[in-house]
Amino acid sequence: MASTLLARNALVLVTMDGERREIAGGGLYVEDGRIVAVGRPQDLPASADEVIDLSGHVVMPGMVNTHHHMVQSLTRAVPRAQDGELFTWLKSLYPLWAGLTGEMVEAATETAMAELILSGCTTSSDHLYIYPNGARLDDSIRAARRIGMRFHAARGAMTIGESKGGLPPDRVVEDEGFVMKDTERLIGAYHDPARYSMLRIVLAPCSPFTVSRDFMLETLKLGRDNNLTLHTHLAENDSDVAFSEKTFGMGPTEYVRSLGWVGPDVWHAHCVKLDDDGIALFAKTGTGIAHCPCSNMRLASGIAPVKRFLAEGIRVGLGVDGSASNDSGHILGEARQAMLLQRVAHGPDAMSARTALEMATLGGARVLGRDDIGALAPGMAADFIAFDMSRLAYAGALHDPVAALIFCQSQDVSLSVINGRVVVRDGRLLTIDLGATVARHNAMAAELARLASA
Repeated sequence: MASTLLARNALVLVTMDGERREIAGGGLYVEDGRIVAVGRPQDLPASADEVIDLSGHVVMPGMVNTHHHMVQSLTRAVPRAQDGELFTWLKSLYPLWAGLTGEMVEAATETAMAELILSGCTTSSDHLYIYPNGARLDDSIRAARRIGMRFHAARGAMTIGESKGGLPPDRVVEDEGFVMKDTERLIGAYHDPARYSMLRIVLAPCSPFTVSRDFMLETLKLGRDNNLTLHTHLAENDSDVAFSEKTFGMGPTEYVRSLGWVGPDVWHAHCVKLDDDGIALFAKTGTGIAHCPCSNMRLASGIAPVKRFLAEGIRVGLGVDGSASNDSGHILGEARQAMLLQRVAHGPDAMSARTALEMATLGGARVLGRDDIGALAPGMAADFIAFDMSRLAYAGALHDPVAALIFCQSQDVSLSVINGRVVVRDGRLLTIDLGATVARHNAMAAELARLASA
């Protein structure tokens, strides 16, 4: 990695700074992975250890993915899970996921991260909540370090199986005491709370219907004792709400309020069915939301009221969600779908292209509790991406090249820089052998299916 880097001559540089500046002919100067200067040529040094000419490109902050299940990239488009709603879909796939190994988790994470990086994502959370056959969160962390992605690794868990009224089969749940000890181990081994951190640990029980109330409370205490962020699923669809009412005698809003699972250190995935009281609670407490439009459409969960979330001041980021409930992991494509879906629900001006881009950058950073990513400004981490606007998909769209990123067919990046390190150049991922990764991944996917059918 060059100690200084100069990216210059962008068609437009989208800063997402406090003034939301878009600088024609702009660029940025980086020292040791940190942005030192942003502006027009006269505002920047004339040289650096590495100089990148981005003429004809839109440059913007790296996007942030706030919700994923990367291991699910091994079970995309599984026939028996193609046409079910959330609970049916889960029950169809649990038997396949029961065959996962640590090697499979590592390979799936690397594949999912490659897809994300090429689509413009530079920081991602991943919610890994199933650990059969000796698999550990360490397997995901190895993949993240190898590929070079900024990573929020969420230690998920399922502890209540079918025999105790939960959704998952008993063979894929864990003992709650073991999970707590393993989580403490992970915090000590990996968590880096420092500014510009490349790796943080998140505490993330899978969902209210897969863990006990006591476990939710113990996790909350552990997180707050260690200044960690907390994450789970909430109010994803009607079945989710009905389960909460039957099991706990209260809806999702009342349940998380009773637990204390709200606040600026908490974010929930989906919230498609969050009620008026829940929206007010989240706005008052600073609780964040990961919006996953493609997954919500794929599983027919509904349309999250994102326009209202934003109007109420709720922190909202984007999530591609699991690769088996989206069957894709393209973060720019997710931003496009977020805009289009709000327009379906609320009219053609419900969400602008720039609002979608802001959710994908600053919004995601805020949801993850980061103030060092999501914008291009002095003092921020050097995470930025560039799109080549000479591509066919953008022909005729240069009236507004920034909006074109969202309105036009979603493309992959030409350049990605993470923490000052070039990881994609000329559209090619530099940190791994992508062909070998995909071949290995496909072989493991086939083996997983074979094990489930044996």
